[in-house]
Amino acid sequence: MTEQIINVERVEHIINLFGSFDENIKLLEREYGVNIVCRDTELKICGGAEAVLHAKAAVTSLLQLAARGEQINQQNVNYVISLVRDGQEDKIAQMGKDVICVTTKGRPVKAKTVGQQKYVDAIQQNIVTLGIGPAGTGKTYLAVACAVAAFREKTINRIILTRPAVEAGEKLGFLPGDLQNKVDPYLRPLYDALFDMLGPEAYQRYLERGNIEVAPLAYMRGRTLDDAFIILDEAQNTTPEQMKMFLTRIGFGSKAVITGDVTQVDLPDGKKSGLKDAVNIINGIEGIGICTLDHKDVVRHELVSRIIKAYEEHDQKRENKEKRKYYGKVKG
Repeated sequence: MTEQIINVERVEHIINLFGSFDENIKLLEREYGVNIVCRDTELKICGGAEAVLHAKAAVTSLLQLAARGEQINQQNVNYVISLVRDGQEDKIAQMGKDVICVTTKGRPVKAKTVGQQKYVDAIQQNIVTLGIGPAGTGKTYLAVACAVAAFREKTINRIILTRPAVEAGEKLGFLPGDLQNKVDPYLRPLYDALFDMLGPEAYQRYLERGNIEVAPLAYMRGRTLDDAFIILDEAQNTTPEQMKMFLTRIGFGSKAVITGDVTQVDLPDGKKSGLKDAVNIINGIEGIGICTLDHKDVVRHELVSRIIKAYEEHDQKRENKEKRKYYGKVKG
């Protein structure tokens, strides 16, 4: 039996760490098979030598997050456990370094994972950033947060939101109303993020003034977009031609973020994804950043992360099977 003591400076960090009904500590105890006891500002971890070592690394990392004002929940705990498992707990220091912006309810928006922090850094450092990853990794929300921050700092004059309407031929045309009404259902995730950070009234005011523009990707053709923060969402559904058109719209003083999930392409069979194409063509060009997120960066319910991981493993098995089948035919 091994024992380790961790001294904590502030009692509120311990309260935050333990969570409601000690749910966070119970999760750590189950994961590592240890016993964690609190005495005043002292945490004692007891158990097998290796288990105690890993549990101490996880607890120390979570206390770092608590010291930065993060609310510790089961999602944080599971994420830290995965980092410790991979020997990457030192990367905790990279998470949530800065507040990107503050919502209308006073909630600070920060990166919640190492992958998200790299994504935010890429947006701030590059003119064009490609954020590629599955649902729930915060690609769109963080892009909108960066756009709102840049708008508030007056480094750009406009926020432009766009995405391809895959059903442009039929369904979009038969939707009632004007262009704005037709496009609205397709851009709901972007609206939700903007409402969260600006509030509906401010959003409507900026929309009327032209500071915020919402349009389908087809309406970007022939324009030069200066002093704007442009977000192209669901970019996996662009064609190579549309992607080239979009990338060549960027003008002086502008910044663009392109988000998409290459595993959810809705283009008709045989059509190549412009996002997949762009990753190969523009990778390495100065001023362009490409950031890939995965199931570890999912900030929705932890079940979403497990579902995405299961699909990734399934796709990998299928790909390996197809490769074996192909090489078997070649050898035959």
